[in-house]
Amino acid sequence: MSVVGALVVFAAGVAAGLVNAVAGGGTLLSFPALVWLGRDPIVANVTNTIALWPGSFASMLGFRRELRGSERLLLVLALPSLLGGIVGAMLLLHTPSRTFSRLVPWLILFATALFAAQGPITRLLRRTSAEPNVRWAGGAALFQFFVAVYGGYFGAGMGIITLAALGLLGLTDIFHMNGLKNAIVFVINAVAAIYFALHADVGWTDALVLAAGAVTGGWGGATVARRIGRDAVRRTVIVIGLAMAASLAWRHP
Repeated sequence: MSVVGALVVFAAGVAAGLVNAVAGGGTLLSFPALVWLGRDPIVANVTNTIALWPGSFASMLGFRRELRGSERLLLVLALPSLLGGIVGAMLLLHTPSRTFSRLVPWLILFATALFAAQGPITRLLRRTSAEPNVRWAGGAALFQFFVAVYGGYFGAGMGIITLAALGLLGLTDIFHMNGLKNAIVFVINAVAAIYFALHADVGWTDALVLAAGAVTGGWGGATVARRIGRDAVRRTVIVIGLAMAASLAWRHP
């Protein structure tokens, strides 16, 4: 790897780690950077997943105080995330991605719209059920399984979709939601990364440089999120979601 290439990969990792900590979507910064440098797309996808999971861990630690008291909810969503992540990783290495790639922009657009409407939806749930978290736990776990399948398969936007699922469970604090999201994304990335490390071709030099950048960006993401405020973070989530949908629709018309 050239010095310029290493700098590009590290910068992409920093940006991806920070964006993932705030809203999700960092894969759309790091994955294209690897492809732009001439890496095979499948190898780039595998390498990206392995590289970003340490950043997910750093992001989770950055929001650790927002996770206090959420152990039960995290457990409900972690198990389907674990199972779905391994299924998605297996699908990536055994099935063509062309058809699924065409569906990704619409999935992300739907999730972004759902997150934007989270406030009215939450108020509706509270009027129809005294305990929306309990009533919707099973549905949220099933939904999270499919999110994790997608996350293990490619991953761009799974953070935003997870935030939408948390909104449907009645959560309204964006920092609390981000803490849970980062923990769940870490589980998905970790199980997919282990599977890829055992069964796929990996660009290990790229992975190490990208991981160093992702950890740096992920650790600072929580501080950035707290400084710019809750409303700004929520707007950032929506803008990133729309940009991701448009970007992927342009790449896969």
